[in-house]
Amino acid sequence: MRIAFDLSAEPRNDQGKGASRRLRHSGKVPAILYGAHAEPVRLSLEHHKLLPLVADEKFYSSIISVSFGEHKQPVIVKDVQMHPARNAIVHVDLQRVLENEKIRLHLPIHFKGEAAAPGVKTQGGVVSHHMADMEVTCLPKDLPEYIELDLSAMNLNDTLYLKDVKVPAGVTISALAHGANPPVVSIHAPRVAEPEPTEETAAAATEGEGAVAAGAEGAPAAAGAAGAKKEEGAKPEGKDAKKEGKK
Repeated sequence: MRIAFDLSAEPRNDQGKGASRRLRHSGKVPAILYGAHAEPVRLSLEHHKLLPLVADEKFYSSIISVSFGEHKQPVIVKDVQMHPARNAIVHVDLQRVLENEKIRLHLPIHFKGEAAAPGVKTQGGVVSHHMADMEVTCLPKDLPEYIELDLSAMNLNDTLYLKDVKVPAGVTISALAHGANPPVVSIHAPRVAEPEPTEETAAAATEGEGAVAAGAEGAPAAAGAAGAKKEEGAKPEGKDAKKEGKK
C-alpha cells in the first residue's frame, strides 16, 4: 500500500458546535475518522500543518497515514470543508482503508498531447475539457496517483468519452459501471467573435434610435389632434340633441 502523506492527530472527546469553535480558535481542525466496520473516532489536526496539504491535488487521491495515540491508520480524504470567506479549514472527513477492501475516490485527469493533436496543430481547433477528475473504484494496492489521457491523435470535432479512457489493471471507472458515458474532452472550431462597432455603424444606430424616439413622441400628439377634431364634429347627444332637432 503506497502511503503518500503522514499526519499526526489527537483524539478528542468533546463534540458540538461550541467545542469545534474552541478547537479552531486554538489553531486546530476538527476531524472525523470512520469506515472499515469500526466506530467513528473524533480527532483534531494541526491547522498550520494541514493547510499546505489541502492545496495539493495528490492529497485527495492518495492514501494517508494518520497517527493518533497508539494507533496508526491508513486513510483517504473524503471531504475538506473550507471557510467561505478566508483561507481556513473548518472540518475534515477521513475514511479508514483496509488492504482487502476496495475504496472509491476521485482521481485528477492529466491531459497530455494537446499541442501535438492535429485538431489543434494543423486544423486550428481549441480544446474543451468537460471533466477535471473521475471517480474510480479499486483496491488500495491498485490506486493510481492520477489518470492520464492522451489527446495527440485527436482531430477537429473529435470527442473522447469516459469509455475511451484507459485505466490501470484493477481500476474501475464508477460512472461506466452504472451505465453512464459522459464526454471528457473535445476539440472544436473556435467561436467567431462579433465585430466591434465602427464609428459609422455607431452613428447610424444612434440616428435610428433618435428617429424611433421622435416617432414615439409624435404619435401621442397626432392622436390628441385627431381626438380633438372628432369632438368638434360630433353630433350633440341627450337633451341638447332633442333641442337641436326642434329647431
